[in-house]
Amino acid sequence: MVSGSVLLPVMVMLPFLGALLPGLMIRAGRNVCSSFTAAATAAALVLLGVMTPEVMGGGTITAQINWLPALGLNANFMLDGLGLLFAGMILGVGLLVIFYARFYLSGDDPMGQFYTYLLLFQGAMLGIVVSDNILLLLVFWEMTSLSSFLLIGYWKHLPEGRQGARMALTVTGAGGLAMIAGMLILGNIAGSYDLSVILQNREAIQSSDLYLTALILILLGAFTKSAQFPFHFWLPHAMAAPTPVSAYLHSATMVKAGIFLMARMWPVLAGTPEWFWIVSSVGLVTMVLGALIALFKDDLKALLAYSTISHLGLLTMLLGFGTPMAATVAVFHIINHLTFKAALFMSAGIVDHEAHTRDIKRLGGLARLMPLTATIAIVTALSMAGIPPLNGFISKEMMLEEVAHTYWWGGEWPIIIVATMGALFSVAYSFRFISHTFFGPVRNDYPHHPHDPPIGMLASPALLALLVILIGLFPAAIAEPLVRVTAGAVTGGELPDFYLSLWHGVTPALFMSMAAVAGGIVLLVLHRPLDKAWIATPRPHAKAMFDRTIAGVASLTTWITEKTHDGAISRYLAIFTIATVLLGYAAYTGGGMPAPTREMLPVPPLVAVGFVLLIVATGAVVIMHRHRFRGLIITSVVGLMVAAGFIYLSAPDLAMTQITVDTVTVLLLLVALHFLPKDTPRDSTTARRTRDALIGIVAGIGTGALAFAFLMRDVDTISDYHLANSYKGGGGDNVVNVILVDFRGYDTFGEIMVLGIAGLVLFALMEALLGGPVSKRIRNMALPEDRSRDRHPLMMVIATRVMMPIACLVGIYIFLRGHNLPGGGFVAGLVISIAVLMQYMASGFGWAQERKRIEYHSMIGMGVVVAALTGMGAWLAGEPFMTSAFGYFQVPPFEEFELATAALFDFGVFLTVLGAVMLMLYSLSRLARYAGETVNEEPMDYDPSQRIDAAIEARKDER
Repeated sequence: MVSGSVLLPVMVMLPFLGALLPGLMIRAGRNVCSSFTAAATAAALVLLGVMTPEVMGGGTITAQINWLPALGLNANFMLDGLGLLFAGMILGVGLLVIFYARFYLSGDDPMGQFYTYLLLFQGAMLGIVVSDNILLLLVFWEMTSLSSFLLIGYWKHLPEGRQGARMALTVTGAGGLAMIAGMLILGNIAGSYDLSVILQNREAIQSSDLYLTALILILLGAFTKSAQFPFHFWLPHAMAAPTPVSAYLHSATMVKAGIFLMARMWPVLAGTPEWFWIVSSVGLVTMVLGALIALFKDDLKALLAYSTISHLGLLTMLLGFGTPMAATVAVFHIINHLTFKAALFMSAGIVDHEAHTRDIKRLGGLARLMPLTATIAIVTALSMAGIPPLNGFISKEMMLEEVAHTYWWGGEWPIIIVATMGALFSVAYSFRFISHTFFGPVRNDYPHHPHDPPIGMLASPALLALLVILIGLFPAAIAEPLVRVTAGAVTGGELPDFYLSLWHGVTPALFMSMAAVAGGIVLLVLHRPLDKAWIATPRPHAKAMFDRTIAGVASLTTWITEKTHDGAISRYLAIFTIATVLLGYAAYTGGGMPAPTREMLPVPPLVAVGFVLLIVATGAVVIMHRHRFRGLIITSVVGLMVAAGFIYLSAPDLAMTQITVDTVTVLLLLVALHFLPKDTPRDSTTARRTRDALIGIVAGIGTGALAFAFLMRDVDTISDYHLANSYKGGGGDNVVNVILVDFRGYDTFGEIMVLGIAGLVLFALMEALLGGPVSKRIRNMALPEDRSRDRHPLMMVIATRVMMPIACLVGIYIFLRGHNLPGGGFVAGLVISIAVLMQYMASGFGWAQERKRIEYHSMIGMGVVVAALTGMGAWLAGEPFMTSAFGYFQVPPFEEFELATAALFDFGVFLTVLGAVMLMLYSLSRLARYAGETVNEEPMDYDPSQRIDAAIEARKDER
């Protein structure tokens, strides 16, 4: 059921559908591959553009798809101002990155694979920002972790790429797990998992005792994804990815996901002391620490990566202040950071692509050799430093203004000083990026002579640099409308009066900015001695700490695994059984069991005898289990006694199923036992057998006591519903069969698939066995010398021939009557399987196999397809999958009869069961032929006609 705009879910699905194309289109060439990739993103961007006017007018576009409403998981989407901004960033920058990557990737890089990963990641990010259900958001959230893992580790041949991908997945994945718990708590408090509902329950959430718990868990997810201290260390290692990936992740997508989450949850989580102190403090520390480290990085991408961390800290700090104006400034800086950071990463990629190095100490003088690249990089780096008249200056001034009016740790001066230091370091590393890379003398020792790249690689960063200038010069016209709509969606209320302008007058922020620029210039001049001091200063290395932590965890898990998972199934069963008994005992003693409401029924003598026989047979299996054949026969006795119990308790369907399953199982196991020793070795000690016996007795007593407790009390069950609706809803009097093919048809469909897979797996295992080194042992296996010389006797052949048509008729009869009387496709398939099995046993594998007309693999496939098509047929009537239909018809001269679609589904069950059983027999019987078992050509061991001719000849000789 879909309501609202269908464009939203289509927009989200387009990148996922587009991900199917690059792997195919790369065969037509790199240009075709990139064009089809760009087409999917461009189509989604067009749909976003169609919806933009309504959102910019203050509206919200929604779409609801009922997915799993019973679990609260619905595919609900919402596009408001915040979603519009981020969706535009994801698709717009995504399109530029696709175009840039076409010229950046070399001919040796698998471009189709790259674009596939990129579109998967793009779709996951798009899903996050427009989800209106937190469970759906969590699904997309984890998809970003997985797809970013593929992107970061794209260059699999680089160890740093593989390690960076693992580190990113570990840190963000762990944060995602914490976030899942926090979101579930939040949804439980609000009484709904829909974001639109949660955002209206601010008071209930903040007054809840679980508010702080939910807040911390959700912030863990946001902080890890957006690389906030102390989880910042993974982001610089993600720079091992190709530069297009770095530009995309660092500017518009993955690292902004945590910022988006804090902005989305701002209306219900912000405004409390807990939010202020945690979020603003973490953001401020991250801002300063990231900027400081960036100042001393020599790798261009490393410098930009730590600068990303710093700016993410700035955004986190602003959101942490909890004021509408600070949130508005954060929105504006998200836009500005997007423009200059994507362009800077692309510029660094161009330098690396042309000079074959990103080491600043091996660069310099590039402005003369690469004037176009240098212009783009300088403009965007100055914006990153907050220099007028560029857009970064405006948002930096507004940030410092908010800082100047924030009370933090005893006053306003502490945060003013710390934030100004962060801005100072930002100016310093930006100026260093410019001066040490592009200015200075031209060198003669570049790894490769640099020059400006083709226009295709310059187009994307040039467009972003143009936006940097235009937003800086005309912020009110270009950015302010979007900022107002987005900030309104973040705060969920009225915005304070503000205007975007290059000049806001002489304010404290202006003096703070001037101090930051002056201090940044000083640090640039003193960089060389400061760099030596930085290198000489001992400090903790996050990567080394992470590696030691991972190694310790791996060592601990290895030790636990070796101690608990030693391959002894008896230990596993003992632990599982003891735990189950203890839990059951705790539930029994602490649950307030009511008094019995029923009396014991009298036990007839015959039933008592059968019960004793069942106990004796069960005990005999335990005692004689080492003798395989004897244990199998006694097991079949247990099965027959259970079937007799079903009959006595008025469960004929279960009895028929039990008997047929038991018969088929015994016959198949008899074939398998032919290749196994008669006896199994006695491996267990007396002490272990005693332990296992005590555990088994206790578990048996516990299970019996539980069954007895239920039988002695009246309990509410669903059986009354099935009894009342079996005929009315399913058109059948046999409640069991109606449940299997109608009420619980989906379960049955899954079960026949499992049965078919079991048959196919056994066949595949036999293929591997007969084609591997074990085949020699099977071929040389000695057949027993005392085996019967009359393996296919006359009486058995005749009996099975007579039984075959009768059994088929019985099977058909059982199948046809199954909807109203005991029977059905499952039992019918087993009955005919037994009849066919007997043909194999009577006349041998080879003789019977030559007369087979249908492949068992095909039979399994046909059964599953018939069942699936029957279930999908309900869609044509607008009903859910597996909904059955029935009706009554009369064709003269016959009486009125019933037809139900469930019969077709049951026919699929019949085919699958028959095919799976026979495929198992076929697989096991091949062992006999491979081991040298002779195959008779006639239905019996001796040709009767030859024996008659021999007798006639003998009489002639006598005469």
